[in-house]
Amino acid sequence: MKKKVFKGGTMLSPVPPTMVSCGSRDNANIITVAWTGIMCTKPPVTYISIRPERHSYKLIEESGEFVVNLVPSSLASACDMCGVKSGKDVNKFELCGLHTAPADKISSPIIDECPVNIECKVRQKLTLGSHDVFVADILAVDVDSSLIDKNGKIRMWKADLLAYSHGSYYAIGKRLGDFGFSVRKKKKKKRI
Repeated sequence: MKKKVFKGGTMLSPVPPTMVSCGSRDNANIITVAWTGIMCTKPPVTYISIRPERHSYKLIEESGEFVVNLVPSSLASACDMCGVKSGKDVNKFELCGLHTAPADKISSPIIDECPVNIECKVRQKLTLGSHDVFVADILAVDVDSSLIDKNGKIRMWKADLLAYSHGSYYAIGKRLGDFGFSVRKKKKKKRI
């Protein structure tokens, strides 16, 4: 495979475009963040990267809390809008027809229309350059009951989540397998 080499850049892709809710229920805001992920399993730790000049940055810095709301494809336009409009100028919940709901463990609200809401408490801030990273403990995960099967397993593929790749939004495609499928023994068909 012939390759062209580019200078170092932000080419990790696709990433999850999320709507991060922050502030209090009376002063709530949403910022679209695609630079997020899991850092640790035990304890569960995540991060978000935000430019210090963003309105939400100050809300998160003051409260030490935020919610990472996973976005279904039906909310792609709202997700994009929350990334291009500033909470200083407009109420994004009203603009996008979204609703707050109380989180279980923190005072920042969840976005009710999102199927999965990850409640976070900041443990550390890293100053890196254009963006600062808020490293946070995951205190609770709120999951829409329609995604939970009769055995209590979360069927995340049913959430129809968005992906973001190099400036474009995509609906996640078909499921190709479960973790470990490449090494799992194949079931033998019974002979009749």
